[in-house]
Amino acid sequence: MKKIIPLFFISILPFSGFCQGENENNPDITSNEIKSHIKYLASDELKGRFTGSEECYTAAEYIQKEFSNYGLVPLFDDSYIQPFSFISGVELSGENYLEFNINNEKLILNISEEYVNASFSGNVNVESNLVFAGYGLSTPSLNYDDYENIDVKDKIVLVLRYNPEYDNPHSQFDEYSSFRQKTTVAREKGASGIIFVNGFYPKDDEDKLMDFKYDRASAVTDIGAVHIKRNFADSLFKSQGLDLAEYQKIMSDSLRPASFVFKNIKVKMKTSVKEIQNTSWNVAGYLEGNDPKLKYEYIVIGAHFDHLGMGEVGSLFRGDEPQIHNGADDNASGTTGVLELAEKFANEKDKLKRSIIFITFSGEELGLLGSAYFVENSPVPMATVSTMINMDMIGRLNEKDELIVYGAGTSSGWKNLLDSANTYNFNLTFQDDGYGPSDHSSFYGKNIPVLFFFTGTHPDYHRPSDDTDKINTADEEKVIKYVYDIAFNIDTTVGKPDYVNVPRKDTGRATGWKVYVGTIPDYAANVEGLKLSGVNEGSPAQKGGLQGGDIMISFGNRKISNIYDYVYALKEHVPGDVVEVIVKRNDEEVKLQVELGAR
Repeated sequence: MKKIIPLFFISILPFSGFCQGENENNPDITSNEIKSHIKYLASDELKGRFTGSEECYTAAEYIQKEFSNYGLVPLFDDSYIQPFSFISGVELSGENYLEFNINNEKLILNISEEYVNASFSGNVNVESNLVFAGYGLSTPSLNYDDYENIDVKDKIVLVLRYNPEYDNPHSQFDEYSSFRQKTTVAREKGASGIIFVNGFYPKDDEDKLMDFKYDRASAVTDIGAVHIKRNFADSLFKSQGLDLAEYQKIMSDSLRPASFVFKNIKVKMKTSVKEIQNTSWNVAGYLEGNDPKLKYEYIVIGAHFDHLGMGEVGSLFRGDEPQIHNGADDNASGTTGVLELAEKFANEKDKLKRSIIFITFSGEELGLLGSAYFVENSPVPMATVSTMINMDMIGRLNEKDELIVYGAGTSSGWKNLLDSANTYNFNLTFQDDGYGPSDHSSFYGKNIPVLFFFTGTHPDYHRPSDDTDKINTADEEKVIKYVYDIAFNIDTTVGKPDYVNVPRKDTGRATGWKVYVGTIPDYAANVEGLKLSGVNEGSPAQKGGLQGGDIMISFGNRKISNIYDYVYALKEHVPGDVVEVIVKRNDEEVKLQVELGAR
């Protein structure tokens, strides 16, 4: 478990030498200051600012010091720093064992060597008969069901990895073949435990056990899940007078299920998996407006300051040795934008009408954790926030000066404002939607108009090569000045920006299912079920009565414990199906009917 760093932690990493250097106390937005901030935030000393790490806290301290130097007021009582807890991983806890009783002979497997718990396993202590359930598939759309004509209620099932078309890279079975989905199917069929084995095909399979690695979703509750070496599975088959390799080959050649109940075999299984709690931080300060009424309205200007550390999560690097992911563009560039704007506005605070909150989030790379926590635990009511402006990857403007602005449709006046303020000759691209893979999404889910500035992806995205020398600081200076002009206009205009719920367009991406519901998951929520941050305008979800804040616990005949359960449930339906959806709303269960749409 990683150490929780107290708020009085004094960083041992030197950052004073990077603090704006010869440009200290310069209130203007300048490329030299931009370079200085990014040079430090994306330095090797900060080791990629992974959420919850000491280096992440050191970066938070740096931002806090800058806010204090500018004269910003701490947002969290007397502190600039808002700690929040999150799930950083999983670990084995308590007792774990797997024991087979074969014809009254005990066989106990050694964990980590001969078997491993699935990281998403529920915590169970069960003893039952063993059933072979083929590949663990139940796919009516493909006319294939390994559970047909067998009773697995309260039983433990043994299933093969992959699918019967293991040598077909384009098999339709692939989307149903993950460990998680097979575990969910087994639970829905009534099984109390599931045991995976690699089998003998494909032939190049090295019989490696699955990684015990947190996949950023809640456990599949009420069922234990483990993975055993195939020599043990083969011994189980031999006790029945069968050969696992031959049996698997026959199943795959015929494309027909061949499940059966093992005779004279009982299994004892105990799985104990514990989520690891860690702490990370947001950093925020504010400037109070001067208008006696408008000062009680807030503009939030934000960016995330975390990145991928040594590539623990989300890295696109395929090298063998871990490397520092410095994240100069993602998102030292956006963090620098917040710092430069805070300094600029602090020097002109007498001109402000509305109050402005300057905030940097961590946990964005793990699923908008910091911003999701902030909107639920803000010192100011979300109803008083008139606008959220987000900057994420604004340091790599290309030679065509293409600047992308998301959320352009979330207030009726945004596009006119964006065009009129474009004295920098940017080639603007507008995206109307207010949801998306960055921190503005958390605010839009609270019915707040948003603007998200982004200069586009590049070959260094989520790779160790996203370094300071790739940043175009002169162009980033223009981007930040453009954001300043827009923010100043919003701050000093008497009328509050209106909120527009933008119908979300289908992305056109190929998916494993054809139905459309229109739910917006809250990926940061740690709940039993699927919490919604919102629903799309005019969507089946909205028409059926689903709301932001609902926790979905059932979809059709499927129990919903996490986002994966929901995705698997969608695959079982077609457009036009009317599905009963059960949600928890204000601690009460509400039953709704949703007619599914088509993509």
